[in-house]
Amino acid sequence: MTGLRRHLVRIAVAGLLLAAGTGAVLLWQKWRATPIEQRYVLEAVQVGDITQTVTANGTVNPVGLVIVGTQVSGSVLRIHADFNDRVKAGDVLLELDPTTLRATVEQSSGELASAEASLRLTRLEEARFRELHAQEYVSRQELEKAVQAREAAEAQVRTASGKLARDRANLSYAVIRSPVAGVVVSREVDVGQTVAASFQTPTLFKIARDLSRMQIDSNVAEADIGKIAVGQTVRSSVDAYPERRFEGRVHQIRLAPITLQNVVTYNVVVEVANPDQALMPGMTAYLSIVTEHVENALLVPNAALRFRPSEAKAANAGNNGARKRDTRTATPTVYLLRGEELVAVPLKIGISDGRSTVVTGGELKASDRVVVEQTGAERTPAAGGTQPFRLRAF
Repeated sequence: MTGLRRHLVRIAVAGLLLAAGTGAVLLWQKWRATPIEQRYVLEAVQVGDITQTVTANGTVNPVGLVIVGTQVSGSVLRIHADFNDRVKAGDVLLELDPTTLRATVEQSSGELASAEASLRLTRLEEARFRELHAQEYVSRQELEKAVQAREAAEAQVRTASGKLARDRANLSYAVIRSPVAGVVVSREVDVGQTVAASFQTPTLFKIARDLSRMQIDSNVAEADIGKIAVGQTVRSSVDAYPERRFEGRVHQIRLAPITLQNVVTYNVVVEVANPDQALMPGMTAYLSIVTEHVENALLVPNAALRFRPSEAKAANAGNNGARKRDTRTATPTVYLLRGEELVAVPLKIGISDGRSTVVTGGELKASDRVVVEQTGAERTPAAGGTQPFRLRAF
């Protein structure tokens, strides 16, 4: 019974294949009967301007962003600046509780006074020992000890004086002042909060120097970085203003690579004018970097460069001195209709904008119409061909 079932299945499959083959033959014959100019979609070769761009995403940042920290530890006593406040250089931003710092200054002052008193005493003793040594009442060794005591006292005064200067400086650091003029874009602390300046300086404020000029830090793939150069025009947009375009220029290409999941990119810094301050720090920007522009160029559609005919004869067609070629080669080729045949025309091409490509050489004119697509049952993918249908043996 099992053998009979397999036999019936094979008969059924053979019938289906016969029917499919018959249908394909009928469709092919119908397609072949169609006039050749109706079997293909044509598009005219044009003359015009073309711009090649590289796209990337980036983050909007102020051109000059100053992070204000503190050199001393303490609790926040008063805050004099808040988000979006405009400040000038030297304006007080924040005050720390100075109680401990003042006590330290008082202690250092006392230590300096004690060291100065000791110095005065050692100087008097040295003078007395010199008189006694001149009268030969004390030995040379005793005089040298008096000199050494005076020198040690002088060193102690210098040490105490330096400690007092340091403590006074720390006391002045309890008042945090703005180092630049700008806008406060971030405040990281509140009143009563304790900040500790130990191994890393804590961030208190972030001040943007000038929000009328912004920069966009973008990541460009290594495959495109060779096309980027300083000074190139950049058009950008943000989600907040989808209909608006911001003009800028490439300011810097940083050499340090950024590797993430085996993908290498480079940071390209773009300067953008922001006179109305519509761009805000942290916005995501979508960049289009103009890498090359050509005017009055002969343009061929990219679809024509991708097209490959399914007919074996047409795939190797050629006349008027054009030699036969294998369409699998890398040489760019387009196809023209001449009479009842497709003619392969090899080209030399230049830049592309994704839709059209510049023709720099080859037998192609602005009046020519190139094949971009094949119609009917025999339409095939632009490249790679089709995979043959295979049956699994029973």
